[in-house]
Amino acid sequence: MFNKKRFAISALFLLAIGVIVGLVISSRLDLMTTITARSSQVSPKSIETLSQLSDALSEVAGVAMPAIVNISTTRVVKQSEQNPFDFFDDPFFRRFFGDQSPHPNVPKEHKEQSLGSGVIVSDDGYIVTNNHVVEKAQEIKVLLTNKRDYKAKVIGADPKTDIAVIKIDATGLPALPWGDSNKLRVGEIVFAIGNPFGLNSTLTMGVISAVGRANVGIADYEDFIQTDAAINPGNSGGALINAKGELVGINTAIVSRTGGYQGIGFAVPSSMARQVMESLIKYKKVVRGWLGVSIQEVTSDLAEEFGVKDLKGALVSGVMKGSPAEKAGIKQGDVLLKFNGKDVEDTGHLRNMVSQTPIGAKVKLGMLRHKKEIEVEVTIAELPKKLGESAADEEPEDAVEEGTALAGITVRDLTPDLAKRFGMKEGEAGVVVVRVEPGSRAFEAGIQPGDLIMQINQKDISSVEEYKKAAGRIKAKDRTLLLIRRKGQDLFLTVKPE
Repeated sequence: MFNKKRFAISALFLLAIGVIVGLVISSRLDLMTTITARSSQVSPKSIETLSQLSDALSEVAGVAMPAIVNISTTRVVKQSEQNPFDFFDDPFFRRFFGDQSPHPNVPKEHKEQSLGSGVIVSDDGYIVTNNHVVEKAQEIKVLLTNKRDYKAKVIGADPKTDIAVIKIDATGLPALPWGDSNKLRVGEIVFAIGNPFGLNSTLTMGVISAVGRANVGIADYEDFIQTDAAINPGNSGGALINAKGELVGINTAIVSRTGGYQGIGFAVPSSMARQVMESLIKYKKVVRGWLGVSIQEVTSDLAEEFGVKDLKGALVSGVMKGSPAEKAGIKQGDVLLKFNGKDVEDTGHLRNMVSQTPIGAKVKLGMLRHKKEIEVEVTIAELPKKLGESAADEEPEDAVEEGTALAGITVRDLTPDLAKRFGMKEGEAGVVVVRVEPGSRAFEAGIQPGDLIMQINQKDISSVEEYKKAAGRIKAKDRTLLLIRRKGQDLFLTVKPE
């Protein structure tokens, strides 16, 4: 029997569904219409401009990439440098095994390979890279983007700036033109090119995040360009280029908690890298300018005391006898504010400007003396070899003499600047390790820059003088026990005898 009521309900239900489906279809059509309308609002001129920018960036990258090379190095590592079975030399194990090693087939030495990048800067084969890329290498191989490979030789290296120059026997090579890093501006577009993780000819793009970065703890002379262009392992020694395709920096290091890219990379500016390269090629060493003063940062208290208007400049804490500074009449307590017309931002900035000044050049120094501005002229001399070896021209360091157990370690008294640099607390007792000579017994023991040496053979050390006296009494044939603090953790290290 036909049920009118049930039929009416079913009809209403179907009508409701139809209305809902219609509304959905209508809204979708409206959305598509809106999207189409908005897309049509992008002007042809804007699209053309973006296309031209993309084409221009690709063109710059295409011209620069052939000048970036892959550098692979090989060095022989002795068992004492990295031996997983060193614990078998312990007297406890020798009670069971005697003098016969339980692993007689472990090789006394093995080859270790590493990868990096380099930049061709002349068509006859000169290549700039990082010192740490080629350091201690017995064999260096350079691979070009055209797949040709060459053996390279080291022309010279400078650990203080982490720059090295190598050469291959070839001509007619694509070379990058040098750019002026002094003209770089924060926000400027740059490209980082190298071989990260062994991936040849990789390009990343970013901006200049900062310039003049110092006190990073990577090298002795620091004036780094900071960029967010990705720099990963293997990029070291590669190129940082500007939008004109000019070489403005040599990629050197990153700040990372994971070992990978985290948005902070550093490059040696081209002004410094080029000066080092030319000096290494011409003199087989780096010739640096020398003023002959000890300097320190201008703090708020010191600025008030010496009448400095802001926290720029460098306070002279000492003048070396017979130095250019002494001959020019510079005195302890002077505050150096200008160097040849350029503002002195801080001690690191002054140190870099002095080191890059030609020998014999006459320079005008603007400074404050007794809160009055004066100007003197000084003739820059060459940094003496003894000071250059210990990096003591501006910030004196102390190294223990050869023939002692701790030869190869360079230390400083703990200052507020060093405490900040290495993440220590002011007032901690000890001396800070600022350099460890590669290949020394201290290096093999695992001592690192940034370690705070608190005890030598269980005797407290609180100053460089105490350190030198204690270390000087220990002969090279003696075993030395050190108590150090590293990143807030105390640990003992032993320096083995010769």
